[in-house]
Amino acid sequence: MVNIGFIKMGNLGMSQVINLIQDEIAAREGITVRVFGTGAKMSPAEAAASESFKQWNADFVVIISPNAAAPGPTAAREIWKDVPCIVISDGPTKKEAREAFEKDGFGYIILPVDPLIGAKREFLDPVEMASFNSDALKVLSVCGVVRLIQEELDKITGQVASGKSGKELELPHIFAKPEKCVEHAGFANPYAKAKALAALHMAEKVAQVNFPACFMLKEIDQVCLTAAAGHEIMGAAAQLAIQAREIEKSNDTVFRQPHAKNGNLLKKVTLYQKPE
Repeated sequence: MVNIGFIKMGNLGMSQVINLIQDEIAAREGITVRVFGTGAKMSPAEAAASESFKQWNADFVVIISPNAAAPGPTAAREIWKDVPCIVISDGPTKKEAREAFEKDGFGYIILPVDPLIGAKREFLDPVEMASFNSDALKVLSVCGVVRLIQEELDKITGQVASGKSGKELELPHIFAKPEKCVEHAGFANPYAKAKALAALHMAEKVAQVNFPACFMLKEIDQVCLTAAAGHEIMGAAAQLAIQAREIEKSNDTVFRQPHAKNGNLLKKVTLYQKPE
């Protein structure tokens, strides 16, 4: 049995399903998943609380949070450095910082396409937050990010199942730019793939728009207008993702990759095809 732990600090679009993607119909054998979550907050205090999760003895853990270079996620890595650990985050985007993760023994999947929300009280309420995250997840799922992460986590799970542990595990070191993500989406139609790539680029742009609204602008009209613009970009990106999948559906070429009970990846393309 492979024990997989997920530590959720704060929230990314990917946080919503990260612990579900290796067992999508709750029928997979050979893995057990547990989640330690800190809600929306991600301070060093939340990181310290995660130490109690060590009692579960995970074979490897995934720490998912916004901005992995922030104090909270940094404190969490210090706590979990003695356990094989993969960092999933929207940053840091600088090569030197990612290389430091690798040097310290951490795996990482950095997602600049997982967008920064317009987190200002003047603009954001629970409904707006949920709507934004649903748009983000539509892009992350259809355009290849979910499958990229699923495949990488499956590789580590397979290593543990084969008898490897600790420092023997080969952890991923991936900077997931739009072009890399879309290659995992399995599009057959080039126009569908182009729409998905455009959606990923738009999602990456959202953070550039929302960052000033969150951390720089002061006047309420500027804050609200800028955050609203970022959220409109995200909504438009979600529509492109929907269009891309509709093209594939119209051609009966939607690529699916379900798990068998033993964890092997099966494949199918046409709707009535049996996964093999």
